[in-house]
Amino acid sequence: MIKKHKKTIIITSILTLAPMLVGIILWDKLPAEIPTHFGINNTPDGYSSKAFAVFGLPLFMLAMHIICILATKADPKMKGINDKVFTLVLYIIPAVSLLVCTMIYPAALGEEMRVGLIAMLFMGLVFTVTGNYLPKCKPSYTVGIKLPWTLDDSENWNKTHALAGKLWVAGGLLIIATAFFENPFVFFAVVLVMVLVPTVYSYLLFKNKKDKTE
Repeated sequence: MIKKHKKTIIITSILTLAPMLVGIILWDKLPAEIPTHFGINNTPDGYSSKAFAVFGLPLFMLAMHIICILATKADPKMKGINDKVFTLVLYIIPAVSLLVCTMIYPAALGEEMRVGLIAMLFMGLVFTVTGNYLPKCKPSYTVGIKLPWTLDDSENWNKTHALAGKLWVAGGLLIIATAFFENPFVFFAVVLVMVLVPTVYSYLLFKNKKDKTE
């Protein structure tokens, strides 16, 4: 799996570090302290040094990217991971790295950023795309809804991911539709439903099957 996606891994690693190049180009224009955390009202409430923002954050993202790849490689059920799903996983952290760059650099240069809107639109898109691929996921310890009863029963896994896929697409679209209100409570409520419903559903499937066999 890793060797098969070697080219994609190299490309995504370069994309993860791309904000570093942008930071170097803007280095002389950037202030000594750069906003790296924003409150609910889009106001910066956390700052980091210019060196950390330009070099540290992309390197941290790259480390997380590599950890995800190694974790997938170490998965005993790695061969069951769908190629398209794995490719999607490879692009998530690079996308986050690029997103962070688009927010912190303009904010550091005095531009007003609607961080909440950007973040919610991004997450909505991620959930929508991921939802399309969830039904194609095969049992693994790194990709999918990893619960004891889904990992032990392929039928439970398939039914749970079929439901989760629909919920994640619907939830992602709802998050995108409500993103302009920038209401974090709506966002977390939708995410909670997206997580809890498949979890409860999979447990009920497990309990029902267990009751029939006893």
